[in-house]
Amino acid sequence: MTVTGQGDTTARGGVAPSRPRVSEARRLGWFLAVGTAAALVHLSVAWLLVGQVGMSPLNANVIAFAVAFFVGFAGHFSLTFAGTGARWLRALPRFAAVAIAGFLTNQAAYAVLLERFGERWYLPLLALVLIAVAAVTYLLGRVWAFADAGRSDRQAP
Repeated sequence: MTVTGQGDTTARGGVAPSRPRVSEARRLGWFLAVGTAAALVHLSVAWLLVGQVGMSPLNANVIAFAVAFFVGFAGHFSLTFAGTGARWLRALPRFAAVAIAGFLTNQAAYAVLLERFGERWYLPLLALVLIAVAAVTYLLGRVWAFADAGRSDRQAP
């Protein structure tokens, strides 16, 4: 007998998952879509602040990160990691920790690249750094920031 409600038993005697499982391919697809949207916001704000306002690229990067953070959290919470059961009050500070660690890595690498190649290349260099940091952000989001503490991905035998 297999029933799909929360706490219902399966023929194997385990507890059936209360939420539908999301395939890793689908989760990666959403991660790429949300990450692309957040990166475009990040790049657009940086371009506006550097190109139109005259701010230095490193200072503009701080503000661009802050704006893109909210796009990333909303999208990852609602789409990428929607099926995990994570609560937003728990996920937000965890995602912030992951994002800030990623940003510090981003800012350090960006400073080195700007020093090496010059501010003339600020947008392509920023894009390169954003892509490089994304893989670690996905892994930390998947296993920690959006993980549901009350759910195990394994069923009892």
